[in-house]
Amino acid sequence: MSGTVGRYASALFDLAREGSALDDVAGDLEAVDAMIAGSADLARLVHSPVISREDQGRAIGAVLEAAGIGDLARRFVGLVARNRRLFALRDMMTAYRTLLADHRGQTTAKVTSARPLTDEQIARVGSRLAGVVDQEISLTADVDESLLGGLVVRIGSRMIDSSLKTKLQGMRTAMKEAG
Repeated sequence: MSGTVGRYASALFDLAREGSALDDVAGDLEAVDAMIAGSADLARLVHSPVISREDQGRAIGAVLEAAGIGDLARRFVGLVARNRRLFALRDMMTAYRTLLADHRGQTTAKVTSARPLTDEQIARVGSRLAGVVDQEISLTADVDESLLGGLVVRIGSRMIDSSLKTKLQGMRTAMKEAG
């Protein structure tokens, strides 16, 4: 991992490993990620350059404390806020999950769909991907309504795009070239 995101994620991973809290921190980060994804106000707080670092830190700290987020994850997010890096928090959480999966000997994959996938669908996609890469898969699911249908799967640096949006764009390009 390189860059600012990688350094923050690596530091958190090392602290969590030293404290035997890898899974606890991962769970806390999942909860924080879900809160940001589910709240436009919280997403605005995280991404706003207008809100002062002190106000961002106090607000996000209060939200995380009320949500019962563990001490290490809360202190980490507080540090990120103090350093004016909240805009990169979700990338840091993704990098942490990647480090944790590598530590466990898993491959991480991200599946993006037009509609939320059920637990059964996620399990089926995970087992199919595990068969393809011949390794255990740590899967995260995301929703992007602009895909219209289908899936976009990212495994490491590889991407498989079977979305309806991409297929329609390909057809549009072919029709333009034809005449």
